Amino acid sequence: MFGPALRTRKSLNGWVNMTSLTYPFTESAIRTLSVGDAVSLNGLIYTGRDRLHKFLFDGGESPVDLHDGAIYHCGPVMAKTGRGWRVVAAGPTTSLREEPYMARIIERCGVRVIIGKGGMGRATAEACQRLGCVYVQVVGGAAVLLGQRVTAVRGVHFMDDFGAAEAMWALDVEHIEGVVAMDAQGRSLYDEVATASRMQLTRLLALRG
Repeated sequence: MFGPALRTRKSLNGWVNMTSLTYPFTESAIRTLSVGDAVSLNGLIYTGRDRLHKFLFDGGESPVDLHDGAIYHCGPVMAKTGRGWRVVAAGPTTSLREEPYMARIIERCGVRVIIGKGGMGRATAEACQRLGCVYVQVVGGAAVLLGQRVTAVRGVHFMDDFGAAEAMWALDVEHIEGVVAMDAQGRSLYDEVATASRMQLTRLLALRG
């Protein structure tokens, strides 16, 4: 039931071989993943943006156990219903905003999965390798579609302190799909693309010369 299981299913990007991960996201499962792997995340995840990250970085206690958990860099658009809350849209926030805080939070809280867009820096990459965590890039510009992958809103923390967009939402999700962009072996898809681009540019310039 838990851990990765290779399967083929229809994704936002078409038919792909995809590793399905279900909460809790164990270190052994996370360390099997490699940069470029397509993953489908299922079960409980938590949202967090700048104020939550700074709070945890500064030593604040998380109201939930984040060990073997996932933090989604997201400020969801929420609507109040008669029975609670409904997610209208849940697109990713630019993750680099959380780079000053992320490595320490991974270490303090035992986070295994970071979800966002745009990548993160060297400190986060080193923490992922040392502690067993991955960064998953999800599709930007698909906030409504991603919101439809939320099956239930379990609750919310810090609403009064941080406001709805910065609050910590507990969400049940099915098939939040993305690509492993930073793995627990120390590889970064962003670094590899940049290196390949520089090499290609060097070759093209040499041909012109």
